[in-house]
Amino acid sequence: MLAAVAHWGYASRNRRLHGKTMTRTSTPAATPAATPSGSSEPVPAARDNGVVADLLREMATLLEAQGDNPWRVAAYRRAAETIAALPRSVREVFAGEGLAGLDALPSIGPGIAAAIGEIVQSGRWSRLDRLRGVADPSAVFRTIPGVGPQLAQRLHDELDVDTLEALEVAARDGRLERLPNIGARRAAAIRAALTELLDRARTLRRPRPRLAAGGHEPTIDALFTVDRDYRAASAAGKLPTIAPRRFNPEGTAWLPVLHSRHGEWHYTVLFSNTARAHELDRVRDWVVIYAEDEEHHERQYTVVTAAAGSLAGRRVVRGREAECRAWYASHDAAARAD
Repeated sequence: MLAAVAHWGYASRNRRLHGKTMTRTSTPAATPAATPSGSSEPVPAARDNGVVADLLREMATLLEAQGDNPWRVAAYRRAAETIAALPRSVREVFAGEGLAGLDALPSIGPGIAAAIGEIVQSGRWSRLDRLRGVADPSAVFRTIPGVGPQLAQRLHDELDVDTLEALEVAARDGRLERLPNIGARRAAAIRAALTELLDRARTLRRPRPRLAAGGHEPTIDALFTVDRDYRAASAAGKLPTIAPRRFNPEGTAWLPVLHSRHGEWHYTVLFSNTARAHELDRVRDWVVIYAEDEEHHERQYTVVTAAAGSLAGRRVVRGREAECRAWYASHDAAARAD
């Protein structure tokens, strides 16, 4: 799988941040030779580990340039040093011991272990792709049995989600079923296939409780605060920007990115860059928030201005409209009392 990562080409890769070109140079990872059956020959530990260490260093560089917490930046750099010096291949560790084996390595921890596991399994790292501006959520959704290229792109564009976990939430709260030409039966089939796919992945992870109503999620108040801070900082030109690959033929670094921490949650925030957002001219209204808890589990939320209904004209977290109504009712009552 790491051959796919090597194919991305690490030599002299140009990055754009704040309109400036950032050039990153490192040694390309060698692609393993394919056997007649199509499988790959075992890759020496130095090659596997070199690919992963390079990605960890790139993440640290991007986070530093985007103003993230220095502690997080340093954590990725320490992890890169650990992996680069590891005598065993990370692929071997993951195959034999799962995420627990990666987590047990010095300076790794559960979040970076999960990232390494994703790279080893799929040849991709979705969080890094997102910060590079080259994320391809439709490729992720095509891993769901029964989901082809056109449907995968629709799921991303019309639901404004880009991770399997976020799609699972949309499948459970009814948004998937309400898409045109989906319906209850097809939504149920996608939900079942998605659940099976995620459950297989979760067997490799630490046990994680299912979310219940009022469970472990950022509060509406916290999400509204992050949304407000991001839009204000973006309007003031105070945020670093990245150049997304989609809908950006000139490669302009226009998409602001914010990293912040409130309580136990770390947030990464960007405007939506989906086809639907561009079609409706809502790119700078739809705000996508990625919330990561202390156990490094990530949740995705989209905050928009409601166009109709009792919340028309107000900011709303998609999929949590009832909580938003309660939040506004409480704040309106408090304002009247004052």
